[in-house]
Amino acid sequence: MKSVVTTAVSSADAAGRFPSTSDLESVQGSIQRSSARLEAAEKLAGNLDAVAKEAYDACIKKYPYLNDSGQANSTETYKSKCLRDVKHYMRLIQYCLVVGGTGPLDEWGIAGGREVYRALGLPTAPYVEALSFARNRGCADRDMSSQALTEYNALLDYAINSLS
Repeated sequence: MKSVVTTAVSSADAAGRFPSTSDLESVQGSIQRSSARLEAAEKLAGNLDAVAKEAYDACIKKYPYLNDSGQANSTETYKSKCLRDVKHYMRLIQYCLVVGGTGPLDEWGIAGGREVYRALGLPTAPYVEALSFARNRGCADRDMSSQALTEYNALLDYAINSLS
């Protein structure tokens, strides 16, 4: 699993050198932001089901054709699978907040994700919309501190850009 520490060490190893001052400053910056990341992870954990459901509902509202017969959200089974996938991305974002890196998203959410959706004939745009809704819904005073929201939004942006 990639974290900020393993990434810095691996990068230095790949270059055949010891970690540089800038590598260590990157690790230190991540450690300093860890309390904000953990705050965001805790808030997300307490509201994961609600956030995922709101995001899912927003994407279905934007793409109502998905409810048409034969589409990705046309049966109760498909609906539950779509909601499950949105929750999966939100859990991976939570996990990334805890580890301080994008490893969980890279390994379990992005690597092959687009190919799987393509192979199954599922559009990625609704997932992008759901994650975008979750990103835009966040409010610093209501949901979490501004630094925690910044950490949360950065990971949502990463997932959105990867699926776009």
